[in-house]
Amino acid sequence: MTAPEAPVEPIDQDKLTRAQKAMLALSNEVATRLAEDHGVCVRPLAMRRIDETTGRVDVVPVPCGSTREDQCRPCSEKARRLRMVQCREGWHLEDEPISKPAHPSEAQKELMAVRADLHAAYTDARTTGDDEECEEIRETVSEIDQELRALGVRGRLAPLDPGPQTVRRSTRRRQDAPNLPRRPVEDRTVGRVFGGKYRPSTFLTLTLDTYGRVDKHGAALDPESYDYRRAARDAIHFPKLLDRFWQNMRRCVGWDVQYFGTVEPQKRGAPHFHAAIRGTVPRSELRAITAATYHQVWWPAHDEIVYRGDRLPRWDNHHKTFVDPDTRVPLPTWDEATGPDALTTPAHTVVFGPQVHVKGILGGTEEAGRHIGYLTKYLTKSIGHAAGLDDTATTRQREHARRLADELAVTPCSPRCPIWLIYGIEPKGARPGTTPGHCKGKAHKPEHLGIAGRRVLVSRKWSNKSLSDHRAERTAFVRQLLDRAGVQPAYAVDDGPFAWETTRPGDSDVPPRAVLLLHAINQRSRWRADYDAAVLATSDAPPDRSATRDHAA
Repeated sequence: MTAPEAPVEPIDQDKLTRAQKAMLALSNEVATRLAEDHGVCVRPLAMRRIDETTGRVDVVPVPCGSTREDQCRPCSEKARRLRMVQCREGWHLEDEPISKPAHPSEAQKELMAVRADLHAAYTDARTTGDDEECEEIRETVSEIDQELRALGVRGRLAPLDPGPQTVRRSTRRRQDAPNLPRRPVEDRTVGRVFGGKYRPSTFLTLTLDTYGRVDKHGAALDPESYDYRRAARDAIHFPKLLDRFWQNMRRCVGWDVQYFGTVEPQKRGAPHFHAAIRGTVPRSELRAITAATYHQVWWPAHDEIVYRGDRLPRWDNHHKTFVDPDTRVPLPTWDEATGPDALTTPAHTVVFGPQVHVKGILGGTEEAGRHIGYLTKYLTKSIGHAAGLDDTATTRQREHARRLADELAVTPCSPRCPIWLIYGIEPKGARPGTTPGHCKGKAHKPEHLGIAGRRVLVSRKWSNKSLSDHRAERTAFVRQLLDRAGVQPAYAVDDGPFAWETTRPGDSDVPPRAVLLLHAINQRSRWRADYDAAVLATSDAPPDRSATRDHAA
């Protein structure tokens, strides 16, 4: 048994010096730490909740929903645990998840038939040059599209103006790439059963190629020979390489492989990929697929900077385009620079490195739980922090990250990136306010290390549930438990319906953030007391309090 804590002596602040008072805990800091202990959002947003039945208006705290630990630890931890649930539910399924779309209704087919007639009328109007008729048809089609969405139609609707055809590149494989077998893909997502009772799954780790020798902290031993340019381009195009990998895998193994993966930075700053794969794939096939996977970037060459310093392209209001600062000649547009005659070779090719880690995992084991925790370990960390760029980073680490950031600053991230202007090419969607060489995308922020996409990648048939579905399930579980125990929550409100309204700074009815925080702590304390009472009152309730930690207050 631990010894009881000694009683705290009261402090007479009137007898303290100014320096001693400065060492006392701040009230806001105490409230924030208390909120973290209770799992309450430390940055609650003030929202007006309007009861549409009674007309009552309440200003209530709403969690910020951040996924970053340095911004809000309780919300980020809640999001991480939700991802763990999502990973666990889809990894070792024994039955196929139901994912059949609904059959079209008569109302949907009628509206689509009207849309087909309008397409034909629009084509005729364009042929005759009747601009007024075309505008009326466009407005009508827009209204029909809204009705189709309201009736539950998803997917991209055929546009009236298809626009210019995109350039189709050859899909023939490179001569230096290993060939892969191509099998017809079966309509199944679960793996094989071995020994009549074992259905293992797979844990996979993929990395990028090496760019030079690094030390134990991931910093380049020889920065002059380290290939920062290739490292920056590989990081930006890494998501495309992953897409190509899953396409090759499904064609090679012959069934619809499902995965839950996370993208994380290595200490050297390069992204790598961990994936939980449902079912098993032979290690030899996985390594062959990895070695044969590549992504070709069919962009204009961007090896030599054309404009720099004060000599940058300028916007010409007369021609509505960017021009050379000296000759006033318009720059080539993106479509001109990427035409079939302009590009003969890809500007860059991304491949995986030789390191491929594969491990078989059985569902329901302690090892499976450990790997789920490993998959989601760094989801609450910023990319820079996960790569070790924190207060403990060495000077060599910081210099390595600076060099990579400098290369990323001159590496275009998309066809719309303003950095194309310093290479003498006008990007897509260029406007007068576009600043040559300056892009606001995540890929160019030093703390992102070129990793600008999503950190979690989940296939469509993983669990047949979205994150909202998982949240709703946990909420329904708690409500059913309270009903079964006969516990009436002390904080319960009417079922509404409610209308929500955002507040603005300076609104007289909005309390200070500290008051909102205390209100949220009180609500969570009462919620936890009700939940614990329900657990004790029901014999079949789970022994732990994971739902208490995970449920959104």
